[in-house]
Amino acid sequence: MKTGEILAEVRGRQPQAPWLPRIDGIAASTGIDSRGWMLPLATAAAPGSGTGLRTPGAGPARAALAHHGFTEHEVDRAIAALEAIPASQTIQERTAPAWAAVQAYGERAARDALRSAGLDTTDVDCLITSHSTTPALPGLDLSLLNRLGLRDDVLLLPATQWACIAGTRSLALAADLVAADPDRVVLVVISEALSTTYQPADDTLESLIVRLLFADTAVAVAVTGRPRPESVLRLDAAWHHTLPGTTDLHRLETREDGTHFVMDRRGPRAVQETVAAMWEWLRTRHQDDAHSWHPDLLLAHPGGTRVLEYMEETMPEGWPEGLLAHSRDSYTTGNRGGAAVLDILGRAHDAGQKPGSRTVLYAAAPGLTATALEGEWL
Repeated sequence: MKTGEILAEVRGRQPQAPWLPRIDGIAASTGIDSRGWMLPLATAAAPGSGTGLRTPGAGPARAALAHHGFTEHEVDRAIAALEAIPASQTIQERTAPAWAAVQAYGERAARDALRSAGLDTTDVDCLITSHSTTPALPGLDLSLLNRLGLRDDVLLLPATQWACIAGTRSLALAADLVAADPDRVVLVVISEALSTTYQPADDTLESLIVRLLFADTAVAVAVTGRPRPESVLRLDAAWHHTLPGTTDLHRLETREDGTHFVMDRRGPRAVQETVAAMWEWLRTRHQDDAHSWHPDLLLAHPGGTRVLEYMEETMPEGWPEGLLAHSRDSYTTGNRGGAAVLDILGRAHDAGQKPGSRTVLYAAAPGLTATALEGEWL
């Protein structure tokens, strides 16, 4: 989905928005030229099946107009005008096609991950899934069990509200599971249709930014405790951190026309607090060689480039430049939510890494909660 297409849709729908003269500069500041969507813009921006004449319908509206002295002809014209106004899509109209896409793309990602790992669907012992933007019950875990033909004794662990930390926290949980049983194979699948937060009728500046930022992505990875020729990364340690009293800073709100992502301007500063706490975790973990230790890769999803800049400014002294290159590269094609860190990991893999490269993965999510992992490239 090209940024120009979104800007054209916004201009056509909201020509009187006070921020419209600044729209090109706002879009350019995101650094995003295109982002992947599971469904086309026309689907997200299409009107709903209803009209401007909402429940309880024409009968009570006619009676109310007649009661206030309108003639029958005037009532007919008013009702016709209301019926000609297209209504926004309902949450059902928005979610149904997105949920179908989340399942299909999730299955494709899962099959690709197993193939890359030299594994078959019958090898999977545990399935961890996340999809925070398309509420469904049964969820993605049971959908994939049936689509992939997994064994009926597979442990299913759905994590539908992890959001942006789904990648890091799923890997941390998978590492714990295989530490208890090294022969266990854990399949992680994250499939996010963040484009469902695209709300055409919302004319706030905040909504414009959300429309420009989010991308849809399905990613998957297999984790096992036994070294395999296909293994790429060893996970050595995990760290979790939550800031109490910050649940209002980033949130999904379910309204009549679907889900709205709401951001508070205080959010980035709160995320910075988790970054500072992560630096302290790493310092303590490597206090015996604090002057010589540093990661060779930092795969981070803090929610936006503003916090990436903060991370670069506050890194411990002596750490090399360019640690966040793959993270920045991922953001040029949108914010992928829970799928972001695994997308960044894939970019690092495709670029080629030396065995022994020390790697830190980090992500923060609404709540405000964060998870980081440390490992080494194999």
